[in-house]
Amino acid sequence: MLDSDLAELYGVETKHLKRQVNRNIDRFPEDFMFVLTEIEHENLRRQFGTSSWGGLRYLPMVFNECGILMLSSVLNSKQAISVNIEIMRIFAKIRQASIDNTELRLAIEEIWQKTENNTKNIEIVFSYFDDLLNENEKVKPRKAIGYTTPDKRAL
Repeated sequence: MLDSDLAELYGVETKHLKRQVNRNIDRFPEDFMFVLTEIEHENLRRQFGTSSWGGLRYLPMVFNECGILMLSSVLNSKQAISVNIEIMRIFAKIRQASIDNTELRLAIEEIWQKTENNTKNIEIVFSYFDDLLNENEKVKPRKAIGYTTPDKRAL
C-alpha cells in the first residue's frame, strides 16, 4: 500500500508517516517497505490520471503486509492501531481467498486431465468403429451355396 493511502487510513499526514518511518528506518528493511523509482512513480501517476503540476516532493513509500504491521509500532495512535488490525484481517482474508482459488484451480485441472483422457479414449473407439465399417464395406457379397427353391430362381 502507498504511504499516502495508509496516512489517510491512519488519520495522519503523509509527511508525519514518512517522518516516523525515517526515524525508525531500521524497522523497515527492503522486504517490508521500498521507495518507488521516478519511472515507477510516473507510471503510477499516468495510470491514475493525476496532473503533472504540483504533486509530491518526495517519491512515495510502498509497504507490504509486514511493513504495515511494523507501522503500528511506529504510529501509536488508537486509530492507527485499530486500522492496522483491520488491515491485517483483510490480508488474512486475501491470503485465504488465494488458497481457496488455488485449490479450485487444481481441482479443475484434475477434471480437465480426466476429460482429456476420456476424449482420447472416445477418439480411439470411434477410429475402431470407422475401421470396422471400412472393412465391412470392402467385403464382397458371397455367392450363396446350397439348394435354392424354385421361387428364388425366378427372381
